[in-house]
Amino acid sequence: MSELASASQLRSLWLRWGLFLVPALVLLGLLSGRLSGSGAENVWFAGLIKPALYPPPAAFGIVWTALYILMGVALTIIVTAHGAKYRREAIIAFAVQFLINLAWSPLFFGAHQITGALVLLIALIAAVVFTIHLFRKVRPIAAWLLLPYLAWILFAAVLNWQFLAANPDADGQEVSGAITRIEL
Repeated sequence: MSELASASQLRSLWLRWGLFLVPALVLLGLLSGRLSGSGAENVWFAGLIKPALYPPPAAFGIVWTALYILMGVALTIIVTAHGAKYRREAIIAFAVQFLINLAWSPLFFGAHQITGALVLLIALIAAVVFTIHLFRKVRPIAAWLLLPYLAWILFAAVLNWQFLAANPDADGQEVSGAITRIEL
């Protein structure tokens, strides 16, 4: 027996998925950053020469929160597109690019691997472009919602490259975190 869901059932399904996926993506992004010690408080990062393109630190939290919300809405649109061709592939592509995304902060801030983080960003850009391509095939609006994310990670790649150029000796550098006290 084949029955179509009513409009209210479809809205309810979309809302349930959205109420799960959006906060989940925001929380995972937040955890990745917090657990890796990302941000201005990081001793190693604080010692780096900041490129002129580097925005105020508060911008990162605001932008990433907005981007994770957009990603969650886009993924909700895809997940609830039951019966759509390429839906499964689009969900898998999203999961892969999201895992790459979550790996960047630990690599850059935790392991101090500026070059490795740049290579990871290049892989992320390719994965996001592929995800957008698949999302477009399933639901074009979901692909449009990922374009600000693509723009931001392109900017992040340029910024990462500038950090590497300005701080070549900091790539892979260990920081003890010890405080040196000098008395006069």
